[in-house]
Amino acid sequence: MSTRANSPHGRDIAYHLHPYTNLAAHEELGPHIMVEGDGVYVIDDAGKRYIEGLAGLWCASLGFSEPRLAAAAAAQMGKLPYYHDFAHKATPPVIDLAERLIEMAPVPMSKVFFTNSGSEANDALIKLVWYYNNALGRPEKKKIISRRQGYHGVTVATASLTGLAYVQDSFDLPIANFRHTDCPHYWRFGRDGESEEAFAARMAANLDELIVDEGPETVAAFIAEPVQGAGGVIVPPATYFEKVQEVLRRHDVLFIADEVICGFGRTGNMFGSQTYHLKPDMISVAKALSAAYLPIGASMISEKIYQAIRDESKRLGIFGTGHTYGGHPSCAAVAIETLKIYEERDILGHVRHVSPRFLARLHRLGDHPLVGEARGVGLIGAVQLVADKATREPFDPDLKAGAAVMNRAAEHGLLVRALVDDSIAVCPPLIITEGEIDDLFDRFEKALDDTHEKLAKRGAAAA
Repeated sequence: MSTRANSPHGRDIAYHLHPYTNLAAHEELGPHIMVEGDGVYVIDDAGKRYIEGLAGLWCASLGFSEPRLAAAAAAQMGKLPYYHDFAHKATPPVIDLAERLIEMAPVPMSKVFFTNSGSEANDALIKLVWYYNNALGRPEKKKIISRRQGYHGVTVATASLTGLAYVQDSFDLPIANFRHTDCPHYWRFGRDGESEEAFAARMAANLDELIVDEGPETVAAFIAEPVQGAGGVIVPPATYFEKVQEVLRRHDVLFIADEVICGFGRTGNMFGSQTYHLKPDMISVAKALSAAYLPIGASMISEKIYQAIRDESKRLGIFGTGHTYGGHPSCAAVAIETLKIYEERDILGHVRHVSPRFLARLHRLGDHPLVGEARGVGLIGAVQLVADKATREPFDPDLKAGAAVMNRAAEHGLLVRALVDDSIAVCPPLIITEGEIDDLFDRFEKALDDTHEKLAKRGAAAA
């Protein structure tokens, strides 16, 4: 075996199946290996430092070198590293975390069910929706509606909710009982002369029509991220959720708020539901719950849902679901310490302090020749690349303009993510400073300039 083949790069190619990766290309390119973290920076095996402009995968809210979280994990692992919560068992960290989540929920919630990820948290809520309607004697009320370009996970059920083709192609998805309604991206889908409020009304009317066409007696729930993350950081238009929630109430359809990305300060409030005045019946959280230091997710349910599923479990003799590592005490201990840090350091106040600088620099990118729209809220945003700013014509997908900007940003020491329709997402750790924000966007502008020059030379962008 050659030296290269026996290197970490060679062994990764030989043995590691990478998610969200072109597997054939990976055989040629190999991995980009990160070895260390320092605040908002990560460092690769060549010693190069990068601003982690997406907080890993929207999740490393406290950065990559918080000693209190490492200490919390070590302390719990030294005392009781693992136990489960099946058959009446519990551990102190899990009890404490469940209580804290109920206390801080954006609307009254009753119980918390612990999982290992956001995908699992949403998957659990799908099962609970079905269980709930069976408990109420409504076995036909099972369909769940999500939105195009929404992202809710990658299990068989949650990937069926996710409204992105690459999550479903060749996986035989979606499965039965999942439907999709409009993506509420006003800039992309608004009509000439249509106001945001009129667009929102049209989106709500289309949802209402879908429910009526399917039969309200068959539609159980609607799920939405307050801000659509992986689908392009789509910020809801004015009055959108107000109008959508009225439709749901009219047809007795449960509302699930997917707070996996928006939860714990990302939008400038503790939950995106508070930013956009949502009144969900169920809530999923993960990612920033533990600042990504250990995997944990949670599903919260209202009292009316708990009462129904409690009675059904009594009838059946058991509530027949759970995860080996759901309610893992070490993960819960880290989550508790994360929530303490948010409070003690006033992370929410910090986000509100620095987000005007973040959004000002983000919106300034809207003047760049490649950018059709710059959008965001709090400390999450995206730019939408276009071939023609006047007509909003997108780039030919074969040009991979978004990937080009992403790759050039990495060359300038910035990690961002290219999403659907050549959107480039920015979602830094919540601890980022104003100076680091300026550094981030300086690097981002260089990446856009480099890509613009390259595309202009090919005649694919205006010079």
